Amino acid sequence: MRNDTNRDELQAFIDEQKASSPGFAEGYDDGYRNFRIGVILKQARLNAGMSQVEVAQKLKTHKSAISRIENHAEDVKLSTLSSYAEALGKKLDILIH
Repeated sequence: MRNDTNRDELQAFIDEQKASSPGFAEGYDDGYRNFRIGVILKQARLNAGMSQVEVAQKLKTHKSAISRIENHAEDVKLSTLSSYAEALGKKLDILIH
């Protein structure tokens, strides 16, 4: 239950900051999207039972490049995301809501 309380307090703080600062809202939303992409990529890799090194070998790159993609997902090319998914034996789908 403590985690729910902490999460509620954090969300209240975020909502307050968004309401009082349009710059915060824009930066937060962009940052969250980038963070989420990285988390999705990492989780897909882990679900496939692969290490960063193994993905890097399939993509003919270095582990550091895979780490950068997972931890700093801003400005990742669509072709890179597609290749990453293929390296995991998956396909990339994009949805517009």
